[in-house]
Formats: sequence, structure tokens, C-alpha cells
Amino acid sequence: MTPLTPEQTERVVALAMHLARAGESAQLTEFVEHGLPVDAADAGANTLLMLAAYHGHAETVGTLLRLGADPDVPNARGQVAVAGALFKGADDVVAVLVEAGADLDSGTPTARAAAAMFGRDHLLPAR
Repeated sequence: MTPLTPEQTERVVALAMHLARAGESAQLTEFVEHGLPVDAADAGANTLLMLAAYHGHAETVGTLLRLGADPDVPNARGQVAVAGALFKGADDVVAVLVEAGADLDSGTPTARAAAAMFGRDHLLPAR
């Protein structure tokens, strides 16, 4: 198999990011199974998981986690997926990330701080 050129790699990652935003779990699974790193990120360091979480796709978040995605990878702003899901009010996504063991004290703001800001403390386990 011929390796992808940098331009081709950039296009594949951009397409994967679009799939994450759209919640296309099956296609993302194929990309990862064919060699795309599950924690691939865009220019802002937003991972596939971050984008799926931010756009409210609990099933896709679960799929990416099962494929080995790290729920605690921050983007370039220091934000993590669970805080983004709290900001967007994606309660089902928050539940999936909490169950997967997302670090509720990482990121800026932390998930705990985001939950407090948006009145969603009830979604997180007590310390």
C-alpha cells in the first residue's frame, strides 16, 4: 500500500472530522479500522471524540471510546469533551463520558466548573 501524501492525509482527517460532527459512527469505525488514529485532531486540536461530543452524538462518542479514544485529550483552548457536552446541554453524551471515566477535573474549564456554570451539577458524580 502506498502511503498517503500530506495533502491526502489532511483531506482524510477533514472528512473524518465532518463524520464526527455528523455522528456517522459506522464510517468513522471504518476509517479507524483502516489506520486513522482514533485521537486524530484538526488544526484546533479538536479530536473526533470532542467534535462528536460537542455536536451531541452519544452513540458516536460511545463508538469512539470503544475504539480507544482518550476522553481527556484537550483541544488548543484546553477544553475537554465532557465540558463541551455540558456546555451544549448534551446530557446523554455527558453520561457516556462519565461512565467511560472521563476526568471531571481536567481541562479549562473543568467539567465540574462547567456543570456549575450551566446548572448541570446533577449530571456528575460527587467527589
